[in-house]
Amino acid sequence: MARKKRRAATPRSDPRPIDHNGITPYLNRFLEHSAAIGLSPRTVEIRQRMLKRFIHWCDERGLNKPQDITRPILERYRRYLYHYRKPNGEPLSFATQQQRLAPIKAFFKWLSKENYILYNPASELELPKVHRRLPKHILTHEEVERIINQTMLHGELGIRDRAIIETLYSTGIRRSELINLKLYDVDTRNGTLMVREGKGKKDRMVPLGSRACIWIDKYTEEVRPGLVVEPDEGWLFLHEYGEAFHKNRLTDLVKKYIAQAGIDKPGACHIFRHTMATLMLDNGADIRHIQAIFFFNDTATTEIYTQVSIRKLKAIHTLTHPADRPRQNQT
Repeated sequence: MARKKRRAATPRSDPRPIDHNGITPYLNRFLEHSAAIGLSPRTVEIRQRMLKRFIHWCDERGLNKPQDITRPILERYRRYLYHYRKPNGEPLSFATQQQRLAPIKAFFKWLSKENYILYNPASELELPKVHRRLPKHILTHEEVERIINQTMLHGELGIRDRAIIETLYSTGIRRSELINLKLYDVDTRNGTLMVREGKGKKDRMVPLGSRACIWIDKYTEEVRPGLVVEPDEGWLFLHEYGEAFHKNRLTDLVKKYIAQAGIDKPGACHIFRHTMATLMLDNGADIRHIQAIFFFNDTATTEIYTQVSIRKLKAIHTLTHPADRPRQNQT
């Protein structure tokens, strides 16, 4: 007796039916999936913004379903981004173009995996190459000291602000990582700091210099108790309102001290990250140590900073290259 063929089941991560009217319902399901697999809220939010831009572009061209999108259409959108001009006449940077296209690749990969579309039209879509650029602005050690000295003009809050800047300079942590520090994340006795769920939701422990430890202790003992609004949620650095800093508030605070020091270099919190890495390399740190502190997944990212340290390489070159060494016993 002939066996009846079983119909292949269509795999779905979610058994709920999907409203096939437009691309947006698929987008909503994709964002749920992105959050469910543990992507950060910021990554999910970026995916949502970039894909909404793409969907709007598709709507203007009568493309109403994922099944309508082909590889030539995606190539068209890539060219559209390349030729797009902002209100000031400038093109989108390659980094911005890549940021807008990467979520599209992820979206269509998911659609194909879930069998909402027969094939993935974005599988061979090439993202623009982003050239690694040197940090444009680095502080000298003397400039850092001038910035730090400005905090002494601001009383008790200046003690808090010095502890903040010392922490940024000592550890090279990101602005968001500093904002999210809790009291128990800092061990001033052993000189370590724990970054919890940093970039990529990974924890890492970094060294904390003795000077930073001194100012953190001074802040937590003398200033923080007066800033606490009960119930105390345990944030290390508190704003005057008794809450954790918001990103813009922290940026404005650090910018204020840079300006007061008479330094005309753009940037705020992140400039201390670049400065810390560069000056450590200048003073002989191994690139692998910087990589461990910053928790980069590949040395290529860290090696940006070695290019900034060309001053030290040039000095060594002058001292050691046969053609450049001072000639002795010249006649």
